[in-house]
Amino acid sequence: MQIAPGIFKAYDIRGIYPTELNEEGAYAIGRAFVTFLQAREVIVGHDMRLSGPAIFDAVTRGIMDQGADVVNIGLVSTDQYYFACTRLGLPGMMVTASHNPKQYNGFKMVRQMPYLLSGAEGIQDLRRIVENDAYAPTTRTGSMRALDLSDEFVTFVLGLIDSDILERRRLKVIADTGNGTVGPILQRVYGRLPIDFIGMYLEPDGNLPNHGLDPLMPENRAELERRVVEEGADAGFAFDGDGDRFFVIDDRGRFISGDFLTALLGRYLLRRAPGSKIVYDVRASWAVRDLISAAGGVPLIERVGHAFIKRRMANENALFGGEVSGHYYFRDFNFADSGIIPSLLVMEMLAGSDQSLSAMLAPLEEKYFISGEINSTVASPKERLEALAAAYADGVIEWIDGISVTYPTWHMNVRASNTEPLIRLNLEATTREEMERRRDEVLAIIRG
Repeated sequence: MQIAPGIFKAYDIRGIYPTELNEEGAYAIGRAFVTFLQAREVIVGHDMRLSGPAIFDAVTRGIMDQGADVVNIGLVSTDQYYFACTRLGLPGMMVTASHNPKQYNGFKMVRQMPYLLSGAEGIQDLRRIVENDAYAPTTRTGSMRALDLSDEFVTFVLGLIDSDILERRRLKVIADTGNGTVGPILQRVYGRLPIDFIGMYLEPDGNLPNHGLDPLMPENRAELERRVVEEGADAGFAFDGDGDRFFVIDDRGRFISGDFLTALLGRYLLRRAPGSKIVYDVRASWAVRDLISAAGGVPLIERVGHAFIKRRMANENALFGGEVSGHYYFRDFNFADSGIIPSLLVMEMLAGSDQSLSAMLAPLEEKYFISGEINSTVASPKERLEALAAAYADGVIEWIDGISVTYPTWHMNVRASNTEPLIRLNLEATTREEMERRRDEVLAIIRG
């Protein structure tokens, strides 16, 4: 059948409903998934998108028509889905488009936890099976059973923290789930803790009546930032649409970058497991490397993307991993990412300290000056990367993921988007002045 090839991306399948991904395509992808993995049983969950029920029905029909049984886990966050795949030892398909706008839908696909299908390992195979109608012969029709693992999930995540520490200091947190999927399970988790929990937009609603699903966009977190200050909260938490990404607002109402939070959480977790390995991505601040090393851990740099981080963590038996984009991964969660688990650890870290979040951040803000991720639309990303390599040939150049260039007082990573004609710059220097000067200098080369 004909299907939009662009929906088969580096880490998942994602497209606009119904023009790029519709019921016919979802049905075919379900059949292809069973064919590719030779699966006998598949876990399927979905987020709150308006097209979710139609896409769920279609993909599960495809799975069952191809001879596999379906375990229907219903409306869940992506970390609940990963928990189910781990708990049952089965492959899975999560119907979600994560933080994308409401007109999108798609699939995050587990081969066997912690390994997901990626563009190089499975996703393009699915595309070829669909395009060529190359489904395996089948002699049976599968069945569906419903399974609710939410009680087990709540017990599990609460078991990852020391709740006695939370008794030492009464904390107030405001959590914004943006009418995404994580609100109901988040309420159940925090309802068991001695924390003053204030919720914002916790009801799943695919109409997204309040704001978008990506907290990296300043307009989507502006209200939370204001309310943290107005209500005197210790922190604000923001979750993306499917709850696998997590973001923190400090007590000043300021957004904490993902690399600074990785550094703080990594250092904190090393108290429990000294000498452990911590994985972080190529975009990150030197703060991650420095704090992990100073705490006796082993920092390991990896290319961007959950498929790569999970694989590296599993191969290295790493304790923890973090990405600038707000993904946090845990060995105790089968190397998967979760939004709820890091939120609990931030609460534990704060309750066990006499410091505020802003006080914890102050030494980092005085030493590490980061640009944040800056996107530029370019006609030929490859040519721009080559131009940067020529311009900075006297620096230490690495090609782990795009181009990384290091000098004694500054470094950068520039990488092409997997899905758009964009180049993404992350740059850091040891002074604000040099960061701004180098940032502008690099952007001038990128933008030609």
